[in-house]
Amino acid sequence: MRFIDTPIGKKIIMSVTGIILIKFLFIHLIGNSSIFLGPNGINLYAQSLHSLPPLVWGFRAVMLFIFLVHIYFAIKLTLENKEAKPVAYAIDKTLVATFSSKTMIWTGLIIFAFVIYHLLHFTIQITTPNFAASLNPDNLGRPDVFKMIVLSFQKGTISFVYAFALLALMLHLSHGIQSIFQTLGLNTQTLMPKIKIVGTVVALLILIGYLLIPTAILMGIVKI
Repeated sequence: MRFIDTPIGKKIIMSVTGIILIKFLFIHLIGNSSIFLGPNGINLYAQSLHSLPPLVWGFRAVMLFIFLVHIYFAIKLTLENKEAKPVAYAIDKTLVATFSSKTMIWTGLIIFAFVIYHLLHFTIQITTPNFAASLNPDNLGRPDVFKMIVLSFQKGTISFVYAFALLALMLHLSHGIQSIFQTLGLNTQTLMPKIKIVGTVVALLILIGYLLIPTAILMGIVKI
């Protein structure tokens, strides 16, 4: 408990939870990309996931807990640093302040709000009930996740919300990954330029990967 109360303890917890969340983003992206295999691809994927409800909901609960822990310590560190000095928690001599570093708390809050919306949209399925996969089975009697996603992203407002949140996520990750290396003591003057490139590349890969889905739907490449 004493360790958690120290600044470095909070930073390490944020780094560990951040690494887990980044891994989840890639795993989630791989699953979502099955939409490019057509209705059977993503509907089969969704059916496989939901064939073990306790496992799926248990995993979701753990990931949500990790996400909330990450947010809690981010806010706590931000408030503590503002009281101590006007310098963001992840910035020192080796990390030059950038737009993404200055807006970490704001992009984090945008991501938090988006996650709530995303869960209501595609998990609980109450924001667009007419498209809810659980209420609209496909020809094989499976929840029609393909149709739900396509009809949702055909609406420009929904696609815009997702694109805006993904841009916030890209900014957050590009600096957050650098902060992880710094917290773990890997931020030497020699390595920092490479670490910045890694952070930017990872953030862009996630942005492009997730944006491909609504973009392909809006362009009519993926359609019902």
